[in-house]
Amino acid sequence: MMKIDQPIRWGILACGGIARKFADDLAFVSNGYLAAVSSRDITRAEEFASHYSKDVKVYGSYEAMLASGEIDVVYIASPHGLHYEHTMLCLDAGLPVLCEKAFAINSGQVSKMIAKAREKNIFLMEALWTRFHPSIVKLKELLASGVIGDILHLEADFGIKLPYNVEARWFNPYLTGGSLMDIGIYPLFISKLVLGNPLELKATGVLTDSGVDMNCSIVTKYASGATATLFSTFAAQTDTTCTIYGSLGKIFMHGRFHETKGITLSVYEGESQVDTVFETERLGWGYSYEADAVQADLRAGKTENAFMTHEFSQELMGLLDQIRAEIGLVYPNE
Repeated sequence: MMKIDQPIRWGILACGGIARKFADDLAFVSNGYLAAVSSRDITRAEEFASHYSKDVKVYGSYEAMLASGEIDVVYIASPHGLHYEHTMLCLDAGLPVLCEKAFAINSGQVSKMIAKAREKNIFLMEALWTRFHPSIVKLKELLASGVIGDILHLEADFGIKLPYNVEARWFNPYLTGGSLMDIGIYPLFISKLVLGNPLELKATGVLTDSGVDMNCSIVTKYASGATATLFSTFAAQTDTTCTIYGSLGKIFMHGRFHETKGITLSVYEGESQVDTVFETERLGWGYSYEADAVQADLRAGKTENAFMTHEFSQELMGLLDQIRAEIGLVYPNE
C-alpha cells in the first residue's frame, strides 16, 4: 500500500492521441504526475515527452520502462488489439494497470487479464473514463431520486465522419478497427450503466471493404420492460446525445454525452413539461477523474475499482462479442 502523501508516478505505454490527452490531464490530479513515457519508436517518445516536464523519463521499449523502477502505475494507450498483450506485460512486471477501452478484443482475453491481476494481487481497471465524469455522478443522482419515474426507453448515438483509409486504425482490422469498438462502446456503456444487462439484444451493421463496421445499430430489451436503441458510425457526424425516457419525465445528456458539461431534466406536468438544466464540471479533457480514482484505490491497497469493476468490464466485453457475432465482425488477430 502506498503512503497517503506519496506522489504517484505514472508511466504511459504508447504515445498516440489519447495518451496526449491523458498526460495533459494529469496536471489536474491530486498528488500524481507523469514520470515516464515509452514507445517502440524512441523519437516518438521523445517528442511526446517534450510537451511536459524535462524530468519525464523516455524509453524506446515498453519493457525498459516497466523495469526502470521509475513508475508506480501504467496507463496503456495502445490500439485495442494490443491491450491484452500489453496488459499482461505490465502485470507480469508487477505494475498496476489502467488500460484504455475497449479492454481487449474479446471476452477470453479479458478473462485472462483479470485472472492474471487477481493471481498477482495487482490493480487492474478498464479506462472507460466516462464512468468517473461529474455528469455521470449527476445522472446517477437523478435516476436514484425517481424523478422521471420508471425508465421506459434509452437512446444514445455516437457518430464522427472519417475519410475511409484502410491503413488508418479506425478501418484497419489488424488494429481492431470499426465504429463499434472505438465509439459504439459509449452508447453500449451508458445503456448497461442505466439498465443493466439486456434480456434480448439484436444488432445489424454495414461493413467496409476492409471488413470492419462503418455503421452499427443495436436494439435491446430488459427485464424491467425497458428498451434501448444504440447507434455508432464513422460515416456521419451525429448529435452524440443520450436521452432516458421515464413515465414521469426524461433526462437528456447534451452532446457529446460521454463527456458532457450539461444535463437537462424534463418533468411532465399534465400536457406540459418543466425543464431544469444542470451544468456539470469537466476539467481539461475529462481524464483526470479516472486517474484520481485509480490513485485513491492504489493508496487504499485495492486491486479493483468499485465503480468500474472487473465484472462490469467482463460483461461489457461479452455484449461486444455478441454484437460482433450478430453483424459478422471478425478480427484476424483474435
